Amino acid sequence: MTLRQPHTGYRAGSDPVFLAAAVAAQAGDSVLDLGSGVGTAGLCLLARLSDVTVTGLELQPHLAALAGENAVANGLEQRYRVIEGCLTSRPAALRGAGFDHVITNPPWYEPGTIRPPQADSKAIGHLEGTADLAVWLKAAVKYLKPKGRLWLIHRADHLGRILAGLEKLPVGEIRILPLWPKRNRAAIRVLVAARKDSKALMEILPGLLVHDDDNAYTAAAEAVLRDGQPLSVA
Repeated sequence: MTLRQPHTGYRAGSDPVFLAAAVAAQAGDSVLDLGSGVGTAGLCLLARLSDVTVTGLELQPHLAALAGENAVANGLEQRYRVIEGCLTSRPAALRGAGFDHVITNPPWYEPGTIRPPQADSKAIGHLEGTADLAVWLKAAVKYLKPKGRLWLIHRADHLGRILAGLEKLPVGEIRILPLWPKRNRAAIRVLVAARKDSKALMEILPGLLVHDDDNAYTAAAEAVLRDGQPLSVA
């Protein structure tokens, strides 16, 4: 996978790759990547699954343009499209649309908790704006078809906020997979899956150990990041 990113500002790391690995999509499924950036998560998903389609929704025009270019560069433009728009006001191209899956990596920080990054794209990607986490989750679930699945990756210390937001929405079958940075360390990321119109109970799954003690990726993490192997979340 080859991706062009801005020289400064927001740059994708391993989080969207882990997110893409978690999605259990079936042949013919449609996927919405909410806040798609340069297309990392959606394109990684398409590289792993040959029979699904992905639509990216991105607020920032230059990132949306890069996502389209990245789709072409990786030969995935037939199954990928990107729409420029805001998640709180459904773009015309998505009115009436429903998706089998919504994947998302929402902004990590609440306003006032960190010094805003100088680059606008990084500030938008990292700081919650008018759409806080609860609004983000509500928008994601609205885009789902009945029985569709939501998949997100976020900071582990925001799990309480995630669950509080989901509690107000018509979802169940919540699955939580922690990502442990090293042995005997607290998780810093969580992958969360939820299913629309389900009443199934929540489960906390065995987590993934990301790094060995020497800071190298574990074999399990390498299998996801380098070999395109899936993560079992739901």
